[in-house]
Amino acid sequence: MTQPQTWDPDRYAKNARFVADLGQPVVELLAPRAAERILDLGCGDGALTQKLAAMGCDVVGVDASPLQIEAARRLGLDAWVMSADALNYDNEFDAVFSNAVLHWVRRADDAIACVYRALKSGGRFVGEMGGVGCVEKIRTTLIAALDRRGIDGRAADPWYFPTVADYSACLERGGFRVNYIELIQRPTPLPGDVSGWLETFAESFITKLPAADRPAFIDEVRGELAPKLKDSSGTWIADYVRLRFAAAKPAA
Repeated sequence: MTQPQTWDPDRYAKNARFVADLGQPVVELLAPRAAERILDLGCGDGALTQKLAAMGCDVVGVDASPLQIEAARRLGLDAWVMSADALNYDNEFDAVFSNAVLHWVRRADDAIACVYRALKSGGRFVGEMGGVGCVEKIRTTLIAALDRRGIDGRAADPWYFPTVADYSACLERGGFRVNYIELIQRPTPLPGDVSGWLETFAESFITKLPAADRPAFIDEVRGELAPKLKDSSGTWIADYVRLRFAAAKPAA
């Protein structure tokens, strides 16, 4: 079993603000219209939720992290603690929007069923998540480093990075019509050292170790990744691959 991932808003803002900054193409794919009721699924600290609200949408944000929801509410947003695979909405939204969240949800069919139920007839589901091959260099290095310590690295892996075919099948199985789906190679410069990324996103690996052993683990992983992800200027570039999609709930 993987350990729960925690989300500290300040740490996230420092090490992962690029996640929201690079979410604009997904907003454009959503093409929100003023007065539409939109659910931001996995809203985090509300950076993109706020943009949707500024466009005149009636937007609700949900996230599994109480700390992130507190941060979103400080922005004045309508935000609630709720897991993607346990939504309690029924026929309420014109659209469901999700950025960089669904690769944390292993119960994909359950999440898709919840989204389908939350949408009105004819509503749309637009999102972006990690796709097959996302952060593969980081992932394999983390797994190997735990394996060397006698810990099952694959069991610590929290991510779900599907292929186009896999996620298309999930959406169609859930009743959606897939209008667009694409795998996008997106090498992503990090705002600082890769150790900040590891501390933010790789908790399920790091927390397998006693607290005293974690700094050495991070240093070891960092050292192995440097020749693979650090360019000649000293910038760390993570090997991101994104799966972007637009689907619709058929009109009744």
